[in-house]
Amino acid sequence: MRHRRACRVDGVNMTEAKLESMGLYRNLDRVDADLTALGVGPDDPVRVDQLTSFDQFHYEGTAAVDDSAVALRLGPNSRVLDIGSGLGGPARYLADRVGCAVTALELQPELHHAGQRLTERAGLTGRVSHLLGDILEGPPAAQGFDGIVSMLCFLHIPDRAGLFASCAEALAPGGRIFIDDYFERSALAPEWSTALADIVHCPYLPDEATYAGHLADAGFVDVDVIDKSADWSAFVGARYDAFRAGRDDLIGRYGEPTVDELDTFYGTVAELFGGAGLGGARITARRP
Repeated sequence: MRHRRACRVDGVNMTEAKLESMGLYRNLDRVDADLTALGVGPDDPVRVDQLTSFDQFHYEGTAAVDDSAVALRLGPNSRVLDIGSGLGGPARYLADRVGCAVTALELQPELHHAGQRLTERAGLTGRVSHLLGDILEGPPAAQGFDGIVSMLCFLHIPDRAGLFASCAEALAPGGRIFIDDYFERSALAPEWSTALADIVHCPYLPDEATYAGHLADAGFVDVDVIDKSADWSAFVGARYDAFRAGRDDLIGRYGEPTVDELDTFYGTVAELFGGAGLGGARITARRP
C-alpha cells in the first residue's frame, strides 16, 4: 500500500487518534443501548432496517445511499469500496438493497470492529467485507472496483493528492466515485475555522472549484459538484432540535457525558451550516 501521509508517533496513527476524540465516534456502547431500546439483545440477530436510524453517520440517511446507488449505476454484480465506512451502515444497506459486494474500509479500530460485528449479526458477511486500513496507504489489494462511495469522510483528509490518487487506482476503468463532503461556501471567521478543525476534525476546506480541480488533477473526468448546503443545513438543524428535545431520554440511555459530547458536536455542525460559511456538496466523477 502506498501514499502514506498520516503521521505516526510511537506506532500511533495521529489522524486516527484525533478522530477517535470526536464526539460522534466515541462511546459506541450507545449502539447496544439503541438496540436494547428496540427490544434487540446484545447477541440477537438484527435486520438492516433496525440499524438505519443510527448507523448512518452522514446526512439524509438512507436516501443519500439510494442516490449513490443510482449515481454509481450499481447492480447485484457490482463491487463497491466504501471509504470511511464507520459502523458499516451504508455498506450493509447497499448490500441488502442492491445485492452488490461491498468492501468497508475504516481507519478507526473501534468503529471497524463494531461495524464488523453488526454485519455478522445482520447475516451479511457474504456480501460485506470489513477492512481495517488507511486509504492514504493505497487502495485495498482487491482493486478494480466498479464504484467508490464516501459519506462525510474526506473532510478529515487534507492530503487530497494522495487521497484521490488512491481512489483512482482502486477503480476499474470506467468506475465512478460518489462523495458527500464539505466545501467552503464563504470565508469562515477564525473562531469557526477553529471549531471546524477542533470539534469536527476538518482541517482543510476547499471551495467548489478547488475541490473539482483536485479530482481532475488525479485523472478523473465528468466531475460534477452539486451544492447540497441548503438541504444539509435543514437536516443538521432538525437533527439538533430533535436531539435537544430528546435529551432527557438520551441521558437515561447513554449517560450524561456521552450526551454532552454529542450535544457539542451536533450543535457546532448546525451553527457552521447555519450561517458560518460551511457548505455541503455531492461530488461525482468517473475514472476514464
